[in-house]
Amino acid sequence: MLRQVKDITNLQLGAEDGEIGRVKDLYFDDESWTVRYLVADTGKWLPGRLVLISPASVDMIAIEHKLVKVNLTRRQIESAPSVDRDKPVSRQHEADYARYYGWPMYWYGPALWGPTPYPVYERRDDEPPTSDPLVNSEQTGDPHLRSAGEVIGYYIQAQDDDIGHVEDMIFDDQDWAVRYLEVDTRNWLPGKKVLISPEWIRDVSWERSRVVVDVTADAIRNAPEYDARAITREYEEKLYEHYQREAYWNRRREILTE
Repeated sequence: MLRQVKDITNLQLGAEDGEIGRVKDLYFDDESWTVRYLVADTGKWLPGRLVLISPASVDMIAIEHKLVKVNLTRRQIESAPSVDRDKPVSRQHEADYARYYGWPMYWYGPALWGPTPYPVYERRDDEPPTSDPLVNSEQTGDPHLRSAGEVIGYYIQAQDDDIGHVEDMIFDDQDWAVRYLEVDTRNWLPGKKVLISPEWIRDVSWERSRVVVDVTADAIRNAPEYDARAITREYEEKLYEHYQREAYWNRRREILTE
């Protein structure tokens, strides 16, 4: 199912034995454009801690109940490797988190989530981390881990013109791949919203808050209008036909049948 980042943000996070906070942000990697973590705002419970939850631990997303349910306990989360919210997340920290929780190390293997195309959870009995990533001052943050909340608002530049800004990001809750950027084109078409696939991005200037896409302004201007209430496979087929691009579900089907 396709979901909007803004619909997930601020939902309550429920562990197996109680509430743990709210979804503050989503972190994705800018190589595969896949959501890797939910960022939890734990309030006064774990002040000063950056708490990350892998999609592998998400049991249910219930928008109607304003809830994201995870298959972790409060004790597991409290005892997890600590990370400073004011420092970038290092790959060593990700590895420690993965070992501790039994999450897939997505950066190893041929598939989107390392060995598999989907996030898989392997429950561990509070296995301790192999090291404390904050002890080694030489560790640096993963330059490919980005905040979805930060990207929302970036300018969108077509091959030949500026066309609007990122209004939201839309991801697939099966493999957590970011399927589309929702683009608000009100700069020249008041009120119209369209979708752009991350696969059509030519470059991202993180310093200038700008996304450059390999699509003309006219193609975007004439694209099927986006309506969050009517995003069906039929609509997606029209979208890819309009842009004359191969649909992602065809490629995914080929991979799964190999």
